[in-house]
Amino acid sequence: MRRRTLRTSSLIAFAVLSGGCATRPAVDTLSIAFVRIPAGEFAMGSDEPPERLASAYPEVEASRLSGFADEAPVHRVRITRDFEMAVHEVTVAQFAAFVARSGHVPESIADGTGGYGYNPAYDPATSARGDAFEGRSPAYSWRAPGFPQGPDHPVVNVTWNDAVALARWLSTTEGRTYRLPTEAEWEYACRAGQRTRYQHGDDPTGLAGVGNVFDQDAATHWPRWTDRALPARDGFPFTAPVGSFAPNAFGVQDLHGNAWEWVSDWYGEDTYARSPVDDPQGPPDGQVKVRRGGSWHTWPLYARCSFRNWNTPQTRYTLVGIRLVREVPR
Repeated sequence: MRRRTLRTSSLIAFAVLSGGCATRPAVDTLSIAFVRIPAGEFAMGSDEPPERLASAYPEVEASRLSGFADEAPVHRVRITRDFEMAVHEVTVAQFAAFVARSGHVPESIADGTGGYGYNPAYDPATSARGDAFEGRSPAYSWRAPGFPQGPDHPVVNVTWNDAVALARWLSTTEGRTYRLPTEAEWEYACRAGQRTRYQHGDDPTGLAGVGNVFDQDAATHWPRWTDRALPARDGFPFTAPVGSFAPNAFGVQDLHGNAWEWVSDWYGEDTYARSPVDDPQGPPDGQVKVRRGGSWHTWPLYARCSFRNWNTPQTRYTLVGIRLVREVPR
């Protein structure tokens, strides 16, 4: 059965942790709705030992459970200013409106190499990397990920540079500062006052109610990974309309799954060991940018609040999208 979509109109009474006051989403020129996230402190990262992860994720081979050193050490972070975060990931319709109004040419089209996409006839064994998706190919782009999407689905196959271009255009158009969240802001918003693996708690099976991850519906297209899939069906074998799953305590939706979300930080494996307490921004430079949250094709292990992944700023992939932050004027 397809899960009932929780639209923005039903979110206007959600309370934020700063004191229980309701915040009505503030909508901009692209109809992107934002909620105010209160300043505060949290413990960022995870130091779960492989043995504990093995108990929670028995379907995952042991070699995959010892590769999370970059999530440690758990460290204190203070977000010193309120900020506004988009309730949802940027949708296909919103990105299309940006492209039409701004003249921006997404990188998958501008460089002629396209993106990645789902092709049921594609054999991963034909790829040097054994990739699950076909590409890079001009056949795929933000308009064509190889599976059907509606205008209210999250846009994918967009690069970090495309995301920054969108934020800059909105900043100019709206007279407000739009940007990608920092990695610390993203995790702070995802946790929403919790120290658990997910917004709902530690149990991976609870993801069925809060996020569109790799489940039995998605596994129909990748049967060799059925044992890695969430033992549930949400009715969405690919992306879902944004807002289809329960919000967290801040009123933000789809932080677990649907599409990976670019953040502003360069990736550093040892970043947490030297991170400042107040408003960390990540390393000053690097080769790859961080993305967070998992996607519709992500195993539950990799959809945890603390999990870190990365790609080059030019990467366009059928699982990666955008969520924006808007700064609160001083």
